[in-house]
Amino acid sequence: MKIVHIITRLILGGAQENTLITCKLLAERGHDVTLITGPAIGPEGELFNQTKNQKYKVVTIDKLIRAVCPIYDSISYYEIKKHLLRIQPDIVHTHSAKAGILGRFAAYKLKTQTCPERSRGNSKRKTIHTIHGLAFHPYQNSLLNQFYIAVEKAAAKRTDFFISVADAMTAQALAAGIGRPEQFVTAYSAIEEDVFLSPISQEQKREFRCKYGISDDAIVLITIARLFMLKGHDYIIESAKELAKRFSKAVWLFVGNGNLADHYKNQIQQLGLADRIKFTGLLPPSQIPLAIQSSDILVHCSLREGLARALPQAMLCGKPAVSFDVDGAREVVNEKTGRLIEPKNVEQLTAACAELLKDNDLREKLGRAGRESVKQKFAPDTMVDIIEAVYKRLLEK
Repeated sequence: MKIVHIITRLILGGAQENTLITCKLLAERGHDVTLITGPAIGPEGELFNQTKNQKYKVVTIDKLIRAVCPIYDSISYYEIKKHLLRIQPDIVHTHSAKAGILGRFAAYKLKTQTCPERSRGNSKRKTIHTIHGLAFHPYQNSLLNQFYIAVEKAAAKRTDFFISVADAMTAQALAAGIGRPEQFVTAYSAIEEDVFLSPISQEQKREFRCKYGISDDAIVLITIARLFMLKGHDYIIESAKELAKRFSKAVWLFVGNGNLADHYKNQIQQLGLADRIKFTGLLPPSQIPLAIQSSDILVHCSLREGLARALPQAMLCGKPAVSFDVDGAREVVNEKTGRLIEPKNVEQLTAACAELLKDNDLREKLGRAGRESVKQKFAPDTMVDIIEAVYKRLLEK
């Protein structure tokens, strides 16, 4: 098959890692794959270098950026159309909000219009969109939510099929009137599992901890998320105020960067917790397995996610997870693999962390169960098998 994937930008993020794994495996399976993307700009770090020396082709559209910009968006739309007309793919597969809208509208327009250069667009072409997360959510202005829902409904009419990274994404889309039930399937967002499943040495763990001033006997609660609004660091800091008094060996490790980094560092300094809450800044993806395996508990308090990759990543490393019960979290976190708690509930968060901090046997038991529960579900071949089957089924119609 001739396949085009379109994503807004290749920053560090779950949607981006998912897309790169998909393109890589589809190309290795013999398909003709092209990835269209915008420039990887921003403080979040980039994954663009991972496209080098791969079997798929890459096209960069300079004006394809995350922020809404009518002029740039119009230019990007016509650029996408131009490349689709040149490539004539069987499948157009879009990811993320901006690329998802522009890519689907461009593919639909070419499919239905007469093209002088090629008597007609590929009328059998199918368009798929992966829902990694939804642009509308409860923590946003209602008018803005209405706008995003209206745009997504319009794009859905130009979409043949949806792939969700969690059942929760399907349920939320359908509840908003986006798509039809028979148009959806779930393919959990793949993780390159080997590096998470391979244990590290005590020396590697000691060196990593030493780098951030963490002692060998500390119990480390790690959070992997951008230092950004709605990612929940405020709730973790609030619970740490209480837990730090009760557990002298507890240390929190924030992995990531963002526009709230200085705010949190100043807040922690004022609370007198600078020696208990550490910051790594931005880490390359290759360092994430080491960071998790050098820790003991994953704490994830984001208020909005599709299904946070940090949760199955921690489980692959044999670590229990404490997570707010949002979106797809409950599809991996349960009483056998960690603790699922009410969003924004600091009291529950504190109690869940305290339970794990004081019981090493429980941590190990939950970690083992978590690893077994996600190994197959998040394997790259599992995800791409589902995606490839969707493509074939659509093209056979």
